[in-house]
Amino acid sequence: MEEPQKSLSSLPTTKVARAARFAKTGLNVGANYVKHYAKRAVGADSTSEDLHAANAAELYGALSEMKGSVLKVAQMLAMEKNILPTAYADQFAQAQYQTPPLSGPLVVKAFRDAFGKSPFEVFDEFDLQARQAASIGQVHFARKGDLALAVKVQYPGVADSIHSDIRLVKPIALRVLGLSEDTVRPYLEEVETRLIEETDYALELRRGQEIAAACAGLAHLQFPKYYSELSSARILTMDWLPGQHLKEFLATDPPQDVRNQLGQALWDFYMFQLNTLRTVHADPHPGNFLLRSNDGGTLGVLDFGCVKEIPEDVHRLFTALLAPETLADTALLTTLLEEAGVVRPEDAPAKRTFYVSTMQASLELVGRPFRQATFDFGDPAYLQSLYALGDDLMQQPELRQQREPRGSEHFIYLNRTYVGLYALLTELRASIRTAPLA
Repeated sequence: MEEPQKSLSSLPTTKVARAARFAKTGLNVGANYVKHYAKRAVGADSTSEDLHAANAAELYGALSEMKGSVLKVAQMLAMEKNILPTAYADQFAQAQYQTPPLSGPLVVKAFRDAFGKSPFEVFDEFDLQARQAASIGQVHFARKGDLALAVKVQYPGVADSIHSDIRLVKPIALRVLGLSEDTVRPYLEEVETRLIEETDYALELRRGQEIAAACAGLAHLQFPKYYSELSSARILTMDWLPGQHLKEFLATDPPQDVRNQLGQALWDFYMFQLNTLRTVHADPHPGNFLLRSNDGGTLGVLDFGCVKEIPEDVHRLFTALLAPETLADTALLTTLLEEAGVVRPEDAPAKRTFYVSTMQASLELVGRPFRQATFDFGDPAYLQSLYALGDDLMQQPELRQQREPRGSEHFIYLNRTYVGLYALLTELRASIRTAPLA
């Protein structure tokens, strides 16, 4: 069995405390560089991989202590498997499953603040040792009567720290990237809005109930029931769903038909949200799903903190960009890219041509599953093509020199949703039935 992680007895919640923790990390990273080059100067072995590993561990340690928005960003980056060096990707991936939990006294304090009672007075049984601890909160096992329950406890100060973290990081990022605040404001506001929503457990409870009810007719999905009388703005109580996270489930070597059924359930869930609900569970990392082989494959869906509501015009653009007729018609594609803000009227002809051709190649590959009756996400050639596309785009001088973000801010979480969905289906190696976008 794995040793339990050391718990945290306090969190830096003020702007000053969090800024100080950032500064300490910067000094330690700098020291790692000094050690690296000192070793090389005297002929000792010190590789770039060693340096990345040391810095990744230092950075992840700081993010784990700070929790909140900075750790959430690390979790998001871990989903982009071809962007980060391996050492960073491996460290940040831990944020999808387990980070150092809060200590027992802090958990008890959270309950007293919310209910005026300890968790042992609220529940018949409560495990003070967190079963999972992530970026915004941690999950405890509890019982009340015959009910097995999952109780999510939000870290203290997380909601307030989102504002301070963005204010702290924004000027540094703008200076490094050479961007104006006016240019990036819509994108920062979109991210900040979603992060703040994730700290509103009353909103998550309502969304979880609404989406579960709307998806009741979809096969092979399971959603927890939420208990409002045992919840508050910072504590959320729901059914404890059975199942394993993706990594543990795959270690059992499930048969292909089970993989396919689970992949189909995932695909149908997201297509229904996109095309019918116009609202999507926008945090599809492995820690938010529980998988079982029961009934040929059953998928438990967790955590409706990050939900993206899709405006009608954005849905129309998103689906139109993936349609086969768009790829075959450069003029139509150009018009849609102009509407999406990717191509702009003031762009020089060469720049317009570059963006249109680049997007055409990207949409052909990324949208391929939408244009086929069935699709095999286990095909290694497709995954390699996706990674190669990402590498090629990152090497394009025009894109590397581009200092101005383009496209609708609404695409931030839509794109993130489908990056996560594709990653899950690829890990499952699922072959599924796909259907044209409605």
